[in-house]
Amino acid sequence: MFIKKLQLVNFKRFTDLTIELNEQRLVLLIGANGSGKSCIFDAFEAISSKAKDETILQSAYYRKELEKDFEVTITLSNQKILTRHDNKNLPLNVSATAFYGRSSLRQVPQLLRKALGQMNSMEFEKDFDRPKMYIERDKRFENDIEKIAELILEDVFGSNQYTAQIVEQYINPINEAFARIFGDNNNTQLSLLKLIPPLNNKVATILFKKGDSEIHYNYLGNGEKAIFNILINFLSRKNLYQETIYYLDEMDLHLNTKLQYALLKEIVEHWLPDGCQLWTASHSLGFIDYANDFEQAAIIDFDALNFDQPQTLLPQPKNRYEIFEIAINKDFFSKIMTGKRIVFSENTDTPFYNNVGIENTIFFTAIDKNDVFFKTKNLHYYGLIDRDFLTDEEIQLIQNTYSNLLILKYYSIENYFYHPENLAEYYQSKKQDFDKAAYIAHLKVCKNTQKENIILGIVGARNGYPFFREHERVTLKKSFKNNAKNILPLLQSNDFETFYPVFPAKDYGKDLSERQNLNKNQLSQTQWFKKQVQSIF
Repeated sequence: MFIKKLQLVNFKRFTDLTIELNEQRLVLLIGANGSGKSCIFDAFEAISSKAKDETILQSAYYRKELEKDFEVTITLSNQKILTRHDNKNLPLNVSATAFYGRSSLRQVPQLLRKALGQMNSMEFEKDFDRPKMYIERDKRFENDIEKIAELILEDVFGSNQYTAQIVEQYINPINEAFARIFGDNNNTQLSLLKLIPPLNNKVATILFKKGDSEIHYNYLGNGEKAIFNILINFLSRKNLYQETIYYLDEMDLHLNTKLQYALLKEIVEHWLPDGCQLWTASHSLGFIDYANDFEQAAIIDFDALNFDQPQTLLPQPKNRYEIFEIAINKDFFSKIMTGKRIVFSENTDTPFYNNVGIENTIFFTAIDKNDVFFKTKNLHYYGLIDRDFLTDEEIQLIQNTYSNLLILKYYSIENYFYHPENLAEYYQSKKQDFDKAAYIAHLKVCKNTQKENIILGIVGARNGYPFFREHERVTLKKSFKNNAKNILPLLQSNDFETFYPVFPAKDYGKDLSERQNLNKNQLSQTQWFKKQVQSIF
């Protein structure tokens, strides 16, 4: 189950906020402190509490304007629409386990409970111990320990499981996660040795091994406790929440950048059940880095929102320069980038360029060609854009005018992916046949068949280009506008290296047999592709 749309009206900080998503498995909310990220978790609790126990909400806490009602509306991937209205008792057709959240205030510095029996199993299944507001402390940890003890006892006496089976079910998952998060260095790797619940007026005995030492839970570092807390929480409730929206505020507390990345990766890829979605809020570099790497992640930027105006937020393009500035002080970011060539490139192309590994060069995502152009011009960094419908002479003029702007030799990055030389190398690596001459012939047929459609798009595309719009370049702008006709002879030619540079390979030729079921990431790993990108610099 996934959230596709969330709308908050007169809720907490927001007059009218809408978040629209595709069906991403991970949703990362980023932004400075006080930007409104945690309001989202209160909205989820408003819906969740309606489903769980009909909790009456404190209107004054949730309403932005006290004299007006608030409303939370969620559209799910199964087309269900869930609404919590402050002053209307609307039916809510969703299970009590559809939502599960944790506040950021969940650290337990030391164990205090000295007896079992403080956790009621029936209430546990109803999520009785959840924080009702996201400024409240999350006190689940010792309940989770007691629940695991109960499950172990049930397995021992109810199903005659052996010790090895108990260890496999309750100890090994924690230790396997520790190995992936902390690494397998014997001096730093953490492993769980013993978990004995509170008995005989003594706190629980939870012992770990680190290096050659045995360490009680109370003496772990704060980051180690935070990670163990989250893992135990998932372990104790894994059978309760299967088709669920999970929302965990600030999972990265007390963790360095490397552990931030490793923890989020661990939870998303090993602990989050299939069919579930995870929302978390952070401005940590490690979380942003993982969300950039994970294909099914959406990054929602809350920075610099106007709380008083209607706002619609969409997933941000990955590897945006501004996103990293949220995690790192701008001055410090500038320092660590000293000596590096920063290049802005168009939207989804950025990861492919970074994979090339050009020395001292880092690519960041811009929204589109216009965004690349304006960042290049105003921030004085480099920009790399598609050629699209430009002649060689125009490319030279543009690059002479805007010295930091680089332009591909071919129409778009897809022209490189599906260039006959690149495909020849790709198919050879797969030990598959590829007839380069036949493929070029097929491209010519495709181009000639679609030529009229391509020509129809030339003027419109060129009118959207940002070049020469400055007042002092009005003469160049007029000349550039009149030059659209110079693209026609290029497309009309049957010489491959004449028409292919302005042939929109990302839009045409998709049905050619040589292009079927090819992975772009693999196509960007060829030596030919890497050499072509390097040559631009």
